[in-house]
Amino acid sequence: MAATTKNQDSQPDVGPGGSARRKVDEARILKACEKKDLDALRDIAIAPGGFLSDHLRSRAWPILLGFDADAKSGSSTKAPDSWKHLPRHRDEEQVELDVDRSFVYYPNDNSQAQLEEKKAKLSDLITQVLREQPYLCYFQGYHDICQVLLLALPPPLQPLAISRLSVLRIRDFMLPTLSPAIAQLHLIPNILSAVDAPLSAHLSRNEPYFALADTLTMFAHNIQRFSSITRLFDALLAREQVFALYVFARIVLRRRAELLAHDEPDMLHFALSKLPPDLDLDAVIAEAAVLFEAHPPESLPAWRRISPASVLKTTRDVGVLSRQSLRDGKALFERQVSELRRAERNQKIMQVAWTNRTLLFTILIGVGAIYLRKTPAWTGFMAWAARLGGY
Repeated sequence: MAATTKNQDSQPDVGPGGSARRKVDEARILKACEKKDLDALRDIAIAPGGFLSDHLRSRAWPILLGFDADAKSGSSTKAPDSWKHLPRHRDEEQVELDVDRSFVYYPNDNSQAQLEEKKAKLSDLITQVLREQPYLCYFQGYHDICQVLLLALPPPLQPLAISRLSVLRIRDFMLPTLSPAIAQLHLIPNILSAVDAPLSAHLSRNEPYFALADTLTMFAHNIQRFSSITRLFDALLAREQVFALYVFARIVLRRRAELLAHDEPDMLHFALSKLPPDLDLDAVIAEAAVLFEAHPPESLPAWRRISPASVLKTTRDVGVLSRQSLRDGKALFERQVSELRRAERNQKIMQVAWTNRTLLFTILIGVGAIYLRKTPAWTGFMAWAARLGGY
């Protein structure tokens, strides 16, 4: 599939009225950016073409991520390379390995030397974000997201944009374990079941791990055209984080006939883990928005198992999200880590209890024999225990 270079618009002019229509759309986007009108930007992001070009994205994306692009592009009290003097992040070796595999599909008009230069910039960008937010845990595929922002945004905006995206929008993926990311995936079968029970039942033979690569990387790992992934980022950044799951569900629903034809679970998993090359993203995004309105997250059974500190719940109001600080995000991260540790401790206690269930039951019998042996209740309890067959 042909890739699209960095500066090519994602909505080409069509017909004699295309240029005039495009100017109207551009003016609408600029007006929404000037007013910082999140509702208008959200509507534009769902409409065909989204924000149209990287120039306009460099205005809109910072607003959606909660910072002032004009102020950030101006003077800064922090030296540009001050991050280089911070302690190394524990994941920097993995960053280098992944960056070496970046820029596979785009830009496709660069020389090898130019690609190596971009890889060096990407490595520095990711390393800066991780050193400045050292509590974050790098995950494989993070570089796919970062390369999109590196190509779409001017250099002065990139570090803060990626920092805010990481801490406030994809924080669940940067925790010490992927448990919260896995928990998100179980919302997808709920969405599918609400719309198409037969298809959902057919797919239920597989755990929803097939969606992990796309949801983890905001689809940047599998979408091969730069114009397509930036178009999708328009919608994902304008909407709450859970919207990505509705996009994935909508893609699955569009492939109904193809997926029902697969009987083998392994083949089904393989098919689901790859995106079709001819996706009509404008249509997918619009349909996902309708799906979201018809079956909001709160109506899904798995929603109650999502942590209140998860990005799925802390980004439900994009206006509130835009006002959150990196410090707020760090506090939510620490809360999630505490929840994970508590869950891990409880799981270990249950495992120990189950492993030693015979010993614990014997102790219970012994204690009961000492304190309750003279009571009628104890006689009844012993009769019940005998019926367990010597358990």
